[in-house]
Amino acid sequence: MASLKDLKIRIASVKATQKITKAMQMVAAAKLRRAQEAAESARPYALRMASVLANASQMVSGEEAPRLMTGTGKSDVHLLVVCTAERGLCGAFNSSIARAAREHARKLISEGKTVKIMTVGKKGYDALRRDYAKLIVERVDLREAKTIQFHHADAIGKKIIGMFDAGEFDVCTLFFSRFKSVISQIPTASQLIPADAGEVSEASNAAYEYEPDVGSILGDLIPRNISVQVFSALLENVAGEMGAKMSAMDNATRNAGEMINKLTLTYNRQRQAQITKELIEIISGAEAL
Repeated sequence: MASLKDLKIRIASVKATQKITKAMQMVAAAKLRRAQEAAESARPYALRMASVLANASQMVSGEEAPRLMTGTGKSDVHLLVVCTAERGLCGAFNSSIARAAREHARKLISEGKTVKIMTVGKKGYDALRRDYAKLIVERVDLREAKTIQFHHADAIGKKIIGMFDAGEFDVCTLFFSRFKSVISQIPTASQLIPADAGEVSEASNAAYEYEPDVGSILGDLIPRNISVQVFSALLENVAGEMGAKMSAMDNATRNAGEMINKLTLTYNRQRQAQITKELIEIISGAEAL
């Protein structure tokens, strides 16, 4: 059984930890609002871009369509772009994205496909290198970035397009976590290459004229759309990370409080027992005299 001194030290240690987790929860809550606004403000642009692509793709033939839209005609080599956070202490946020990518990679390998992995974020790299270290061909580090800007996503998008132009893969899939609420983040897989044109909505099913031609416009628009999708995924990840971190730190703070109560109860009981024992010894000694 621990001594009173040991219990007192442990209580003080848990209280210090509780202060840290409470502070981290408050910081995450402050950052969450800004991150959520950024993620939600990026969605309309990404959706409108997808709508324009869907309309334009209906007016282009197979030969005129850009290679980023049609692909190589094969699906032998797959590139998985796995976007996670740079830091932990956010519950199962990072592991859920890595699990989705791992399951997809395992499925492709079982089908005889070649898999290559690009990790964006330290935690994704740490999780995947245990099983697929030889498959990781590129690693992007964003630890120095205080806030995610479009130029970060544009650099990743250009790197993906460069690898595709060099013939290093046939299909590219982006993995990230879509922010739904503070307690809910949905691991999502989105195909980047060949570009998914999607469906034309009835409201936007109108006739358009493109200058100079649809193929040239798509040739400029699709690379931009890849960067936009990566940017949107990074913003969704930041919001999801802050939500998961706030929830995790709230749970840690409450667990620390429960542990402090249990340790304090044990300390008081042990102290009371020690005082009772000393009183009994004093009374027994007095009676002996």
